[in-house]
This record gives sequence, C-alpha cells and structure tokens, in this order.
Amino acid sequence: MSLTDEKTQPTRLWDLAGGRRGIGIAVGVFALTRVAQLIILAWLDAADDEPTGVRARLLVWDAGWFLRVAVDGYPHGYTFDAAGRMEGNELAFFPLYPMLTRVVAALGIPASTAALIVSWLAAIGAAVAVHLLGTSLHDKRTGWALVGICFGAPVAIVFSMAYTEGLFLALVAGMLVAAHRRVWWAAGLLGLAAALTRPTGAAAAVALAVAALLAAREDRRKMWQPLGAAGLALLGVPLFLTWVGWRVGDPAAWFRIQAAGWGTAFDYGSSTLSFLGTTFSSADGWVPISVALILLAALAAAGVALAGKPWLPLAVYGLIAMALVYGQAGFYHSKPRLLVPVLLTLLPAAVAAGRARPRVAVLSIAAWALFGLWYGAYLVTVWPYTL
Repeated sequence: MSLTDEKTQPTRLWDLAGGRRGIGIAVGVFALTRVAQLIILAWLDAADDEPTGVRARLLVWDAGWFLRVAVDGYPHGYTFDAAGRMEGNELAFFPLYPMLTRVVAALGIPASTAALIVSWLAAIGAAVAVHLLGTSLHDKRTGWALVGICFGAPVAIVFSMAYTEGLFLALVAGMLVAAHRRVWWAAGLLGLAAALTRPTGAAAAVALAVAALLAAREDRRKMWQPLGAAGLALLGVPLFLTWVGWRVGDPAAWFRIQAAGWGTAFDYGSSTLSFLGTTFSSADGWVPISVALILLAALAAAGVALAGKPWLPLAVYGLIAMALVYGQAGFYHSKPRLLVPVLLTLLPAAVAAGRARPRVAVLSIAAWALFGLWYGAYLVTVWPYTL
C-alpha cells in the first residue's frame, strides 16, 4: 500500500501514530511540560515580594473576563466609564470556552476551578491532536516533536491558564487532521467550534475551505461533503459578530468594543513595524526586545516552512492567522501568545527533530522547553502587564 493510499484511509491514522503507546507518549510529553511549568511558576511566585499562589497566577487577566461571561452571561450593550468614554466589555470574548466552563460549573464546581478544568482537558486534547497532525503530515516522530516544541514554547504557559489557547489549538489541530484524512463531518464541526472560540477561527475556516476545494476538484461526485463542512465552519465568526451587533443594536459593535477596550484594530502591520523599530532603537527593557525577536523568529520560521511546501490548508491557516496577529494594533506583549496556536511556525523545527537522532532531538527540545517554560512563568509572575 502506498503512503498516499494510507493517508486517504482515516482508520489507519491510529496505527501510524503508534497506537495507544504513541498517544501515551504524546500525552506524557505534554504532562512533563505542564509539571515543569507549574514547578517554575511556583518557584518564581515564592520569590516574588507579594506571592499570590500558583492558582491565582493561572486565573489572571483575560481569565476574569471569561469567568464573568460564564457566571453572569454577556451584557446587553456598550459599557462606559464615569467620564462617558466607551470601555471594553465581555462581548469582545467568543462564547465556546465560557459556555463549557458554565457546563462544568453546573456540576457544583466553582467557576474558576471549572475554567481551569476545561483548559487542562482541552490542552490534553490539543496534545493528542497535534501529535496526530504531525503524524498525518509526516510521521509519528515528527508528531511527538511537534508536541514537545509546541507545549514548551515561550508563552505556552497559557495552556495551563484559564485562557482559550488550549481549546482553540485542540479544535484547529483536530479540524486539520480530519480534513487531511477526509473525515468531513468532523472537520466541519471542529471548524465551527474553533470559529466560536477565537476570532482567528476565521483563518481555520478558510483553511478548511481550501482543503474542501482541493478534495472537490479530485472527486466531484462527493463534493457536497467537503464543501458542506467548509460552509459550516465559515459560519462561525460571522454568526457571533452578527449576534453581538444584534444584541447591542450596532452592526460594528464587536469591532468598537475591541478598539475601546484593547486598542485592537487592523492597521496592516503599521503598529507592529513601529514597535519593532522603536524596540531595537530605544527599548530600555529585555522583555520588549525578546518579544520583538520572537516576532521576527516566527516570521523566519514561517518562511522556512513555506519553502518546504507544506500541506496547503496548513499553510493558508498559518499565513492568515499570522497576518491577523502582525497586522493588528494592540498590546505588543500579547502577540507571542496569539502566535502559540500557529503551528506553521513550529513545523520546520519539528520536522528537523523528527529526522535527527533521538538523543539530539530530546536534548534540543528539552533545552527549548526549559527556556520557554521559564519565560512564560516570568511573564506571569514578574512582568507587570497582561499576557
């Protein structure tokens, strides 16, 4: 049986990924990164002048917004401060993660604990999906390497926090696996769920549309299956934005709330270029410089990945997601976090590790993770600004 034949049979992926043992290794790699992350976080928290505890560190910043949606629901309109200026509010945050948090909390669990449970379970699912994606595109060693590189990356601490990155990555990676294996009903549902988790779900939906068009061109008799899946996924982001507009009574409400609360607006990369120029000419702290270097390194990695001609839907997803990150104004120190689920930038290193000697690959990924896990913990404990 040819490799092409194998990749068109969804039932073979489990075996290609190493079966139960292969999945167990992927989850084990994930678990090692999380345990190490918590140890480093606890160490830095204890060294802080005002330690707050690991749990509190995992529930800061955006976590509060998600918890308010989960507990109180969405507001019915704009929010203004005492001076009459518009502020950001919960309508800026997509609904799937707080909905799942509410479901878990309904079991009698405190909402904050429920939010962490959802994040951690989703991150485990993401580790499995990332391994399956690396396996489906290349081989199981690349899949394991992709898990280690992804969950050991700088700012991968968000996978332990009450944030949406773990859920989003699980859904996007799962969608790409399903599309690559041509399980279209699953791809459509996962794509829709991803689009209801984060605005960059639009990039995932477009990627699924590309996969659907490729499949439809090959087999016109069954074209309704991939095209239907793509159509379903493409509905997600417009549906939520339309609902927000209807709830507030302003079609542009979501965009206005984003701009008012977080300064988020698409300026075609002008703010990012300004940040890079200012940082390398006059920055007085190492965090801005490290963020700038991460942004440039991600661009370089994406270029290497594209030179290797990756699967087109993955490339499309990565490029659109990166364009949304680099092209928008907003908090510069949040951009590395937004790049975490962009798997395209991690693919060259994963492929190289998959081809390297096992000892070299393990040591290289361990060194990468040691820095990345410390970096994320530092940003949560020492760096005073939102992640």
